[in-house]
Amino acid sequence: MAQRFVVVGAGAIGCYIGGKLALGGAEVVFVARGERAAALRTHGLGLADLDGTEAVLRPAALTVVETPAEVAGPAGNLILLCTKSGGTAEAAAAIGAAFPAGTPVLSLQNGIDNPARIAAAAPHLVALAGMVPFNVTLDAGPDGRLLVRRTTSGDLHAADHAATRAALPAFAAAGLPLTLSADMASVQWGKLLLNLNNPVNALSGLPLQGELMDRAYRRVLAALQDEALAAMKAAGIRPAKVGAAPPALIPTILRLPTFLFSRIAASMLTIGPTARSSMADDLAAGRPTEIDDLCGAVLRLATAHGGTAPLNAAMIRLIEAAGPGTRLSGADLVKALGMA
Repeated sequence: MAQRFVVVGAGAIGCYIGGKLALGGAEVVFVARGERAAALRTHGLGLADLDGTEAVLRPAALTVVETPAEVAGPAGNLILLCTKSGGTAEAAAAIGAAFPAGTPVLSLQNGIDNPARIAAAAPHLVALAGMVPFNVTLDAGPDGRLLVRRTTSGDLHAADHAATRAALPAFAAAGLPLTLSADMASVQWGKLLLNLNNPVNALSGLPLQGELMDRAYRRVLAALQDEALAAMKAAGIRPAKVGAAPPALIPTILRLPTFLFSRIAASMLTIGPTARSSMADDLAAGRPTEIDDLCGAVLRLATAHGGTAPLNAAMIRLIEAAGPGTRLSGADLVKALGMA
């Protein structure tokens, strides 16, 4: 049976990856609710890539349903779970109620814990870890069409499994290179190191590019990463190289004076000028953030191995106390965290 991709969670990542797969000729179903489902059905989906190329999927080219039960079927489905981490358990339970035992669910979400949440909510499904290295923004155009724009580079990763091996041609045809790994834990922790910038960016109120050009913000990120690397070392975890630099060197590079950083870390700055972190979007909209899946994961790992992560703990408190319109300068953030 031909493989079908069921995208659960039609946010920025879900719309972009699902849209690219559909443009590449794959059979794709989007599971979306409310206004998001209505926008896709009425206006379609626009996609823009880092190189500036754009494409449009008209409404007639999209299959949109509101629940997994509407597309339940036999073997041949690969579920792409793209909800925020807080929605994983609910989404997995709905998928589990609709799809048979052995259905693979690939988590394309931030954090470390989502495959375990999928397995706990629906033990008969096959929970697979994935990793999305790039940033995608989602906006509504003046015509009501959703526009997803990729703003950074990187290749997708997924656990090596029969279902992901079968999906390789579809991802290649979509222009989404997919690297399969037998050790996704190290890949996920390598990505989490980079994701520790999400709360920094959210509190800055700046686009990613502007934030990263401020050394004070970079010092904060480096300090959060130092705690994460110490916790990983204590736990015997070797984070994979996800970006251009080895994980252990990233904090050193971040602390460089800006004129050196901008030259040495040019690839880090290959970002769309308006790109922002997903946590910045959540904070601006007053939605729950994924801070517990980022800084919280570092804190839990450190505590489990007899260590501490006070700056990550403080960052959790700052994000939880922040609201729409929050904007801390780099110096203010350094002071708020008690850093010298």
